[in-house]
Amino acid sequence: MKQHLKTALWFTLVTTIIFGVIYPLAVTGLAQLLFPRQANGSLLTGAPNAGSQLIGQPFSSDAYFHPRPSAAGTGYDPLNSSGSNLAPTNHQLVERVQTDVAKLHAENPSVSVPIDLVTASASGLDPDISPAAAQFQIPRVARARKIAPQELHKFVDAHTTPRQFGILGESRVNVLELNRALDATFPQN
Repeated sequence: MKQHLKTALWFTLVTTIIFGVIYPLAVTGLAQLLFPRQANGSLLTGAPNAGSQLIGQPFSSDAYFHPRPSAAGTGYDPLNSSGSNLAPTNHQLVERVQTDVAKLHAENPSVSVPIDLVTASASGLDPDISPAAAQFQIPRVARARKIAPQELHKFVDAHTTPRQFGILGESRVNVLELNRALDATFPQN
């Protein structure tokens, strides 16, 4: 019995050192060596809009493209990442979506509202919107920045990421990257 206990303790100690210290350090070191930008959070620094390409952030000014709604904490809280977990028949969800749809219809009455502008992602931190959601917002952003909508259509198209390898996922627009490029190309007056 004493020998089994000694073996079990040594096994626990050795596996803890290997898988709890050596392996994480090796993986972190390789990530820093091979993919330093991604390993450090894909951060975009510099004014006025700094942040991570991987985490959605709130933009509420009419001069910026808005992200998907967030159900993470008080909104875009990475420490409280989650969806709302409300069923499609829940009256709170239905009322919120109806309110958002009415607000967006007032902004752009002649176009149907893309679903991702009124529904939160599972994490509540999705950094991307669909190209349709970005195109929907063009009239508002063009008015706020005094830009021709045709210019903004081309701009959004240029910042749309296609499906990976042409087959995986959907086309998408990273809101932070788009708004940073918008500030660089069409500064606000």
